Amino acid sequence: MFKLKGKQIGFVKNRKKFFIISTVLMLVIIVSSFVFGVDLDIRFKGGTMVDYSYEGETGAVDLEQVKDLASDILGTNVSVEEKFNKLTEKNGFEITLLDNDSVSSELQGQLNDTLTETFSEQNIKQLSITSVNPTMGKEFFIKCLVAVVFGSLLMILYIGIRFKKIGGVSAGFMAVVALLHDVMVVFGTFVIFKMPLDDSFIAVILTILGYSINSTIVIYDRIRENKRLYGATKCLAEVVNISVNQTLARSVNTSVATILSMVVVCVVALVCGVTSILSFAFPIIMGLISGAYSSVCLASELWVTWKERKKSKA
Repeated sequence: MFKLKGKQIGFVKNRKKFFIISTVLMLVIIVSSFVFGVDLDIRFKGGTMVDYSYEGETGAVDLEQVKDLASDILGTNVSVEEKFNKLTEKNGFEITLLDNDSVSSELQGQLNDTLTETFSEQNIKQLSITSVNPTMGKEFFIKCLVAVVFGSLLMILYIGIRFKKIGGVSAGFMAVVALLHDVMVVFGTFVIFKMPLDDSFIAVILTILGYSINSTIVIYDRIRENKRLYGATKCLAEVVNISVNQTLARSVNTSVATILSMVVVCVVALVCGVTSILSFAFPIIMGLISGAYSSVCLASELWVTWKERKKSKA
């Protein structure tokens, strides 16, 4: 367990270093999004997904060969992903058209016949075919972003009411700014590691927002108590620094425990080849690390900077 023994780390004193580190990190992520490009999942950009099942152990069907056959028959770029079907309790795979094209019944029948003939021992069967309209995909993506924005506004309102005595609205606003840092880190994880933005991305964002804001609220609560305890004997920067140090062990220990549990999930997903879980668990780990950093090193420090500048202008 992480624990400080009578030492005080100068979080507020070194806030400019934290701001520079975060700014550089954001710039790297923005540049990476232009260099690597942002890959949207079919659920957001529209397209077609065809699900199949097969008999035998996982990996009995060569997915690379399936990809080549599907690309030749359909005349478009496709991706193939291993997918276990819970209803039939059989292994399977999913073919996704990457160019937002639809599949005619003729090509669909030709693809099914070719796969059945090529992998006759695996008894391949088509389970479903799903087409997503690009307009519907964009609307869904916009609704997800609106949910994130609405959640952020509720956080500002909650913190503003709960910590009214220490300037809660400004504290809430700076907490949300720190949360945007976490959102960018999660976004950068998807971009740099070539993972398409899908519903897992939105789930990770909402999870990290809730987790990170909880750590920030704990720090704000300690600031409020210490401000009442020390009164005018200590300035705001000193009170904030003391409060962050007092809650540091709790923040680190909680984050490490959660991160370790998600690491176990990632290892199990890699061993079992469940990429759908991996695309959720790995970004969660990066978001948890970022959330622990932003709660301790950014949120309160940004708030102190805001209050000091406001005071100097007054």
